[in-house]
Amino acid sequence: MTYSQPLPAAKFRKSSIAVAITAAFAAFAMLGLGTAERAEACASSSSGGLNLSGGKCKKVKKARLVNGKAIAPASAPARVKKVISWANRIRNKPYIYGGGHASFKAAGYDCSGAVSYALRGGRFVSSPMASGGYMNWKNRGKGRWITVYSNPGHMYLVVAGLRFDTSMTPGNGPGWSKSMRSTPGSFSARHPGRF
Repeated sequence: MTYSQPLPAAKFRKSSIAVAITAAFAAFAMLGLGTAERAEACASSSSGGLNLSGGKCKKVKKARLVNGKAIAPASAPARVKKVISWANRIRNKPYIYGGGHASFKAAGYDCSGAVSYALRGGRFVSSPMASGGYMNWKNRGKGRWITVYSNPGHMYLVVAGLRFDTSMTPGNGPGWSKSMRSTPGSFSARHPGRF
């Protein structure tokens, strides 16, 4: 009869030291990241990844949708609440191609005009942009609170888990939806740094 042999103490210490060094290196690397990179790491860690930020990432609470109007979570930063508030102002406006491009205030909005208007509320843009302009806007990837999805022909915004879009939403213009769009490789995802 054979018995399993205990792991020699020297091998156990070496493997424990290797794990500790790897963890320390990862934590040190995280400290060297800029704000945008830390935000991206927080965003990825909130979706099931390894969180190396020292516990500073909190799970983002989702906004609620009540009668077509988005309600920001209490834990949302003030600028995120402003984006939601400004998007709510135009959620029942009609779709007008080119609407919201000459000025933030318009009789109706197209996709990029609506997203520009909402982002202006949080002071993330200073003037309206077309959807193609958002393909290289700010930081690459998904944000913690805000993600802009764009391609040359269409764009939309996801804020606190709700989609603000001019298509596949109720009505004939900008509106909110709990359902996300399928965006396999056709949209560029961008976010405004720590948000």
